[in-house]
Amino acid sequence: MRWNLRLAAANRGIWQASELQRLLAERELVISAGKMSHLWSGQPASIKLADLDVICAVLGCGVDELLIPEPGTVAQPRPDTAADPAVVNAPPGVVPRRRDGRSIPPR
Repeated sequence: MRWNLRLAAANRGIWQASELQRLLAERELVISAGKMSHLWSGQPASIKLADLDVICAVLGCGVDELLIPEPGTVAQPRPDTAADPAVVNAPPGVVPRRRDGRSIPPR
């Protein structure tokens, strides 16, 4: 997904993050300057749905204008490794160990 807040705001005549921050505060969504800067110019890793609702209400837009899908950036599914006998017979990557330091009996 691509975060498109800056363009959505510009389409409505909002050119500065501080102006959007003020409008959000009027709707009781207080955002710190650092978080607002990240939302304005960055690609947020997460955003609360309630915050997204307020942003959409202030801008008068839908979520589809703020979040643009980019299906080309999604990794292709890996082939099924469960059917591969080399993977099934491979030694485990994690070896369990007892907490008291004693060895585990052989299989």
